[in-house]
Amino acid sequence: MSKVVLITGASSGIGRSIGEFLTQKGYTVYGTSRNPKNQDSYPFELIALDVTNTETIKKAVTHIVAKAGRLDVLVNNAGMGITGPIEDTPTDEMRKVFDTNFFGAIDVMKGVLPQMRKQQSGLIINVTSIAGYMGLPFRGVYSATKGAFELITEAARMEVKEFGIHMTNIAPGDFATNIAAGRYHTPVFEDSAYKRKYQENLDLMDAHVDGGMDPQQMAKKVYQIIKTKNPKVHYKVGGFMEKFSIVLKRILPDKVYERLLMNHYKL
Repeated sequence: MSKVVLITGASSGIGRSIGEFLTQKGYTVYGTSRNPKNQDSYPFELIALDVTNTETIKKAVTHIVAKAGRLDVLVNNAGMGITGPIEDTPTDEMRKVFDTNFFGAIDVMKGVLPQMRKQQSGLIINVTSIAGYMGLPFRGVYSATKGAFELITEAARMEVKEFGIHMTNIAPGDFATNIAAGRYHTPVFEDSAYKRKYQENLDLMDAHVDGGMDPQQMAKKVYQIIKTKNPKVHYKVGGFMEKFSIVLKRILPDKVYERLLMNHYKL
């Protein structure tokens, strides 16, 4: 029987690539978007869901279960980016990103767990980020949301094991998507103490995304995880140096690693 998959944030980028790939592999896919448009351009059904609105989560899950009879996999992918010096970034904007990347993602987990528990089976794949393994300058808030989501997944996967539910993290590095257009950029204020360095790093971030990997690599890894009987706690998908940076943080003294990052970001 074809597995039923729910993918949040599936209107573009990584989420869309995963949805298209899994559909090709014979899965029954439901993608979500806050404002679904152009349904004819998607090979899977695109339904309305805003991760910051629990009513839309409940409605989407109810729709899927009523139509497909079950829900086997959640790819918890919806998220947003944010850049800026911590001092210059409005705290309200920080809260918005946590509401989406952290609390919203948790609410989607809460939305699917009762059905998975009823089935005594299910898989939740939480899309985090390699940036969540370290505090990156001018991306500190984003790093914090993804790092917190990694830890929540570690805790929750132990809590749900007895119900036959698996949970894992998948952390992408830089991918060629439109995430840069959708993230909140703290303005480069003329009177900011960080003006020059922040602008240089904004340019560097955009270059990294533009030169990023093909989202199909994430789609293939998600497919591999779905087929795995006992998924690992963590998966990373990115370039060699992105993944190696996590290893270096684990083995190098803190200040040595900090110096490497500062040199990389020209600080």
